[in-house]
Amino acid sequence: MSLPVRTSTVGTGSTAADAGRAAATPSTAGPTPAELLDFVRRSAADTDLVSSLPLDPEGRTWIRLNGPAGSEAWLIGWPPGTGTGWHDHGGSHGAFATASGTLKEDSLAARLPTEGWKTLELAEGVDRERQLTAGEGRAFGRHHVHEVRNESGAEHAVSVHAYYPPLPLMRRYSRTGAVLRLEQVERPEEWQ
Repeated sequence: MSLPVRTSTVGTGSTAADAGRAAATPSTAGPTPAELLDFVRRSAADTDLVSSLPLDPEGRTWIRLNGPAGSEAWLIGWPPGTGTGWHDHGGSHGAFATASGTLKEDSLAARLPTEGWKTLELAEGVDRERQLTAGEGRAFGRHHVHEVRNESGAEHAVSVHAYYPPLPLMRRYSRTGAVLRLEQVERPEEWQ
């Protein structure tokens, strides 16, 4: 198995990206969601890689990885009780796999418009929920909206994530019942 090459980027917080990377636009070139899923599963099974991640009891930690064919990839540590909140990936497709612990993903089985709205009322039956234990992963398309969290009260979780094209932006949402509200659009330079 070829190991992903790590860079020296290590941080704490909700996300990170290289400041010098140009914003990407969705493209049919590059790795498919299935290829990204294969990459994140292989990386999550690499015990040396996973054990290299420094874990912080207060906040998420990460190491940037070299993803396949120009994709963006991250090894992420999740302290007990942490999560992402609702977000999308700015038109990038991707995959993630749990290396240790358990992550819960809530997602929407609906394609949302990407522009021109602030508040949407979601239809019944669009909510999806899954638990991803060590070794489990999932791929997703360009319009995926979800939140991921470690609901454990005592155990860290570690996961590997990959996106193509590299994240041009992330939209963050709040949710109250069936109402989803766009709260913020983040660009890579804001993740530093």
